[in-house]
Amino acid sequence: MPRTRPVIAWPAVVLALAHLVHPLIAQSTPNPGLRYYYPVPAASEPVTHRVDVCVYGGTPAGVGAAIQARRMGKTSMLAVFRRHVGGLTSSGLTAVDLGKKESIGGMAAEFLDRMGTWSGFRSGDAEATFRSMLAEAGVPVAFEHRLQSVEKTGNRIRALVFENGVRIEARMFVDATYEGDLLARAGVSYHVGRESNATYGEKFNGYFIADKHQFRFPVDPYRIPGDPSSGLLPGIRSEPPRERGSGDNWVQAYNFRMWLTTAQEGLPLPKPAGYDPDTYALLLRYLTTRPDFDWDWKYRHGPIKLNLGDCNNAGPVSTDFIGGSSRWPEADYAEREKIFQAHVTYQQGMMWFLAHDPAVPAHLSAFVRKFGLPKDQFEETGGWPHELYVREGRRMISDYVMTEHDCTGRRQAEDSVGLASYTMDSHHTSRVVVNGVVMAEGNVEERVPRPYPVSYRSIVPQEAECANLFVPVALSSSHIAFGSIRMEPVFLLLGQSAATAASQAIDAGVSVQSVDYARLRDRLLADRQKLVWTPPPAATATP
Repeated sequence: MPRTRPVIAWPAVVLALAHLVHPLIAQSTPNPGLRYYYPVPAASEPVTHRVDVCVYGGTPAGVGAAIQARRMGKTSMLAVFRRHVGGLTSSGLTAVDLGKKESIGGMAAEFLDRMGTWSGFRSGDAEATFRSMLAEAGVPVAFEHRLQSVEKTGNRIRALVFENGVRIEARMFVDATYEGDLLARAGVSYHVGRESNATYGEKFNGYFIADKHQFRFPVDPYRIPGDPSSGLLPGIRSEPPRERGSGDNWVQAYNFRMWLTTAQEGLPLPKPAGYDPDTYALLLRYLTTRPDFDWDWKYRHGPIKLNLGDCNNAGPVSTDFIGGSSRWPEADYAEREKIFQAHVTYQQGMMWFLAHDPAVPAHLSAFVRKFGLPKDQFEETGGWPHELYVREGRRMISDYVMTEHDCTGRRQAEDSVGLASYTMDSHHTSRVVVNGVVMAEGNVEERVPRPYPVSYRSIVPQEAECANLFVPVALSSSHIAFGSIRMEPVFLLLGQSAATAASQAIDAGVSVQSVDYARLRDRLLADRQKLVWTPPPAATATP
C-alpha cells in the first residue's frame, strides 16, 4: 500500500527491535576512523536562506540539479547530509554502470568527459570534479545538514528545516536523496520493497530464487551438517520459500564499494570493532564444501570480486550484507547509524576473516592479503569508502510508474527527460533453505533490449500531494524497473532535467505537473540531453 506519512523517530523502540533485523545491527559498535551522524552542530543563531531552487541530497542528481538551476539563471542551494558530494560516484563506485554509453547525454556526458575516462577513474578525482562544477556555477553547499521537517501550505512546500536550526525557503525543491527522505516528509506517496508481479503485470518483480550469483554447488545450511535441530548458520532466514513473484518490504542488499590497492602501497585491511568470526560460518562452509573448487575472485565464481580499484559483490555470500539493509529506507537517523556501522563491521570483518582466519584455506587467505586500502583516498575514514551503497530506498508513486514494460519496450513514455539502458539488476534480498540446502534469493539480471525513455511524470509527484517538488532519484518506479534506472549517470542527467523543469515552472508560474513539455524538451535537447534512442550508425567496412 502507498505510504504518505513522514518517518516518525522512535529511537528507543527502534533500537530495542534491532535484533530482529540482524544480530550485527543490534550489537554494532562505532568503528574507529569512521565519521558518525551525531552529534549535529547547531547553528550559532537561527538562519533562513532564500533561493529559487533548494536541492537536498549530495548524489550526482543533487549536484546536477543545483548546477543546472544556476545555468538557467536561478539561485540554488545544495544541502548535504554528510561531508561529501557525488554520492557513490565519489565513494568507490568508479567502474561506472554505463549501459549503452551512447544513450548518456547532457551534464552526465559532460562530467564523464571532464573525468577524461567514462569508467575506472578515482573517487577522489570524481568528487574534486563535482566540487569544481559546483563552484564554477556559484552553488553554495551546506554540508552536514540533516533534514528534520518540511513546512508546507496546501500542496506546496514552503521551507525545509534542518536539525541544526537552519531553514531553506525556496520556490521549487528537489529530493535528490537515495532514500527519498524529503518526499516522505512532504507527505508524498511511496513504496518500499518489492511489489508483487501482479501489481503492474510484471514477470521479474517480487520473490525469486535466483539462478545468478547463486551457490555453485549444494551447501548445507545447518550448524551441524545434516541436523536441522542444530539451527541455521547466521545469515539464513528460517521462513520457508514463498510463491515466486510475491511482494514484500525487503530491499536489495547494500555494501561498500571498496577501492583497493596493493598491500605494499596501501593501508592494512582493518579488524573492525565487534568482529565475530561466527558471522562468516556460512562463507566458511561454502569455501570448504568443495576444496577443489576454482575460486576466481571475479563475477563468474567469486566469492568476492576482488581486484585493484573498485570491488563489488560477487556470489551468494560476499560483500553484500544480505538481510541487513531492509530497515534502512524508513529508519530514523539513529537507527541508520547502527545499520551503517553493522555494514562496516560485516564487510571489514569479512575481509579480515578471509585474510587471517586459520580455517580459511591458505591459498585463499594469501590472495586476500595481497590487497590494502588506499592511503590517498577516503583519508578521513582510513581508506574505507565514506558512503554506504544504498541501492534502493523509498520509491515515489506518481501518475506514471516506470515498470519493466518500459524497460523491455512494450511501453514507451512520450514525455522523456532522459534515457536509461542498464540491465534490470537487483541484488539478493535473503537466503533460505530449499530441499535441505541454502539458496540465495532476490538476484535478477534481465537484459534491456535498447535504451528507453524515463517519463517526466515519474519524477514529479501527484499534484494533489505536492506541486513544487522533483524526485529524480527515488522516482516513481517498480522495484525491478528501478534496478535498471538506478545508475549514477542516469541520476545525474535526471537531476539536470528536473532543475530545467523547475526553472521553467518558476518562469511560467505553474505547478511542476503543468510545465509545458514541448518547451522543456526543446531546452533539454539544446543542453544535449538524449531523449529518444537513435542507434549510432553502423561502422562501414574498410575496403
